[in-house]
Amino acid sequence: MKTIKRTNDELKAARPTLGELKFIPRVPVSILVENVRSVHNVGSIFRSADGFGAEMVYLSGYTAYPPRDDLHKVALGSEESVPWEHYENPIEIAQKLKNNGVQLVALEQTSKSNSIYETKWDFPICFIVGNEVTGVSDELIKLSDFSVEIPMHGVKQSLNVSVATGVVGYEISRAYNNVKDVSKLK
Repeated sequence: MKTIKRTNDELKAARPTLGELKFIPRVPVSILVENVRSVHNVGSIFRSADGFGAEMVYLSGYTAYPPRDDLHKVALGSEESVPWEHYENPIEIAQKLKNNGVQLVALEQTSKSNSIYETKWDFPICFIVGNEVTGVSDELIKLSDFSVEIPMHGVKQSLNVSVATGVVGYEISRAYNNVKDVSKLK
């Protein structure tokens, strides 16, 4: 009897190697991670970034960064498949990205934030996620071109930072892949 689920070996056989990954186009999306204190959240952000094809992960402030065994355990090696850089000062990398024409988008509930489902995405994009308790800093929100939020329908007002990163990353990736006219992409 044939199983419904693919086996782990079947899944691994369809996966590119790190060498092959260099030839697979990435989505023009990066993530700026500001002061995320949980190394497990950082590892999970790497897994999501790998899954939706992010160009880069910028880790900043006191956010944990590779090499770390505890991060590797959660990231399952995706910290090796997604390019990353660490900056002590998140404003430094945000300003550099902005000066290079990258649209900065804060994932934060502000008085002016829009739903991720009602947003027109212009590429390249760097979306910013912040600390598990305090969110994205006011300085980065002010530097951002705009802010977006994930609509919440339950009693809780937000998702875990790593879960939110995956939701937004996949939504932006979906929007990018649905653009039929490549001339509309920056």
